[in-house]
Amino acid sequence: MNKVSVKLLSLVDADSLFEFEVENHSYFDTIGLSRSDAYYNRASFQEIIENLVAEQEKDIHYMYLVMNAQGEVVGRVNLTDVIKEPLNKAELGYRIGEKHQGKGFATAAVKIIIKQASLVHKLHRIEAGTSPQNIGSQIVLIKNGFQFVGKYSQYILKDDGWADSLLFEKVLDLTDEIK
Repeated sequence: MNKVSVKLLSLVDADSLFEFEVENHSYFDTIGLSRSDAYYNRASFQEIIENLVAEQEKDIHYMYLVMNAQGEVVGRVNLTDVIKEPLNKAELGYRIGEKHQGKGFATAAVKIIIKQASLVHKLHRIEAGTSPQNIGSQIVLIKNGFQFVGKYSQYILKDDGWADSLLFEKVLDLTDEIK
């Protein structure tokens, strides 16, 4: 496994993140993680990043870049839809670039984010959803101690209709802080 680190998104990351997203545009489209055309316009992308950074400061979400040992952006891992007290929870999402698939980046990044969620963001639980066909993502979650809790039928609207989603959860506790 390659060395991995995560970095909270900041305005100085806009260029490197834009390059990552453009490089993986067609790949993400094929696996169902597509974005609107405006997302790939540099000016629109800058505005999106500015809004995300401002929203992080309000604890709405936390957007992280996944970096390899050379400092290259290889993916993203995000804690979104943050709800503070009384729930103290967030939804986990991640995407790894095509040429970095299968190298352990997602598993390692999620492990780091679990610690961040507990120690830095003071969250109690993380929830995550995957498509039933995304076995790789399910393995990442299970390796990181997530439990399968159910299935949402016809949950996400895709180009070819409504798709199901599998739901996972991880309750954070003191043992996560020392692992």
